[in-house]
Amino acid sequence: MGVIKFILIALLVLYIIRIILRLVFPVVLRNMFAKVQQQAQDQHRQQQRQNKPEGSISIDYMPPPQPKKGNSDKLGDFVDYEELK
Repeated sequence: MGVIKFILIALLVLYIIRIILRLVFPVVLRNMFAKVQQQAQDQHRQQQRQNKPEGSISIDYMPPPQPKKGNSDKLGDFVDYEELK
């Protein structure tokens, strides 16, 4: 008797969760899509405000120069070779 009662309660809970998801899921998706659309519009407006002429270049960050590792004089001589068949 306990197993049948457990199965009926489990089915009832799953059915209630399914109904709730059918009501809540579309609202959540609608809010997510609205938020993404608003971010895209804000980004588009920001790009229009900058209004740079075509071909202009701006560099926001330039990394400091790194010291060269190793010394090319210590690497040895390069020898050309030909492959023999």
